[in-house]
Amino acid sequence: MYYDDDADLTLLDGKTVAIIGFGSQGHAHAQNLKDSGVNVVVGLREDSASVQQAKDAGLEVLSVADAASKGDIVMLLVPDELHRQVWESDVKDGIAEGNLLLFGHGFSVLYGEVEPPAGVDVGLAAPKGPGHLVRRQYTEGSGVPGLVAIHQDATGNAKALALAYAKGIGCTRGGVFDTTFKEETETDLFGEQAVLCGGASALVQAGFDTLVEAGYDPQMAYFECLHELKLIVDLMYEKGLSGMRYSISNTAEYGDYTRGPRVVNDDTRAEMKKILGEIQDGTFAREWIAENRAGQENFKRIRAEQADTQVEHVGKELRSHMDWIQTEF
Repeated sequence: MYYDDDADLTLLDGKTVAIIGFGSQGHAHAQNLKDSGVNVVVGLREDSASVQQAKDAGLEVLSVADAASKGDIVMLLVPDELHRQVWESDVKDGIAEGNLLLFGHGFSVLYGEVEPPAGVDVGLAAPKGPGHLVRRQYTEGSGVPGLVAIHQDATGNAKALALAYAKGIGCTRGGVFDTTFKEETETDLFGEQAVLCGGASALVQAGFDTLVEAGYDPQMAYFECLHELKLIVDLMYEKGLSGMRYSISNTAEYGDYTRGPRVVNDDTRAEMKKILGEIQDGTFAREWIAENRAGQENFKRIRAEQADTQVEHVGKELRSHMDWIQTEF
């Protein structure tokens, strides 16, 4: 673990950091670095809706190619599926020997979508939280924990620079873990697919459907299987599993111990191992890369189908009466 005293922000003095992209992570990285006294430019397409947002934040905005050329440190924060295109068309030619190329996720490097040249430092600096939280905690004087990894150390200074960058965005305030591109990518994909997104979404949907099919009110099913999930996750986040169990009723705790393993059983664990295997051997990566090169037709179809389920319609109606919830949809 690395903290503020382990990172030297002055290593970024006299250097320009180019942030490519201004989405969830990009806006937070750029603004935090600027507020840390680092010289920052943002690389965006001229027609990007984010151009004005970046300018309003007091940031210098350039084309992607110009930003990559100007940056001594270039952080690629566009979506994974765009990395190859953006790298080949706008970033690759602007990366000079001795520069540091950074990523917020190791996917494109691990699976060969981006192949950095020799003579360039290549690293990863990844906050373990969404961009809005990275920004908010920085402004409040704290920081989201993060990861650093070095894929290629051409100058011998890649690790120190990556840590300086992590300090600039506030991660060393919360603590930074040392990892590898392989470990970060594979654990991140597995967590998303088996637990955080795929697993949790499928569990919520299955629970909702089970209650509705048994004749219970869909609104009650929504509250029990989706709405209240946040209360439990918040307890886990703050206190761990044991702390969560301490805070719930004895009835709920007993049901947790005795019924939970029947839901996540040996078959579930076997499927999790298969999912991990598909990540480790590149099956998932090849599937996702092929999906994007084919125009995301299957992905967009599934997205539309999932947005049109009963739990989504019931939830949208109920949330419209919850004035305390900030929604974009």
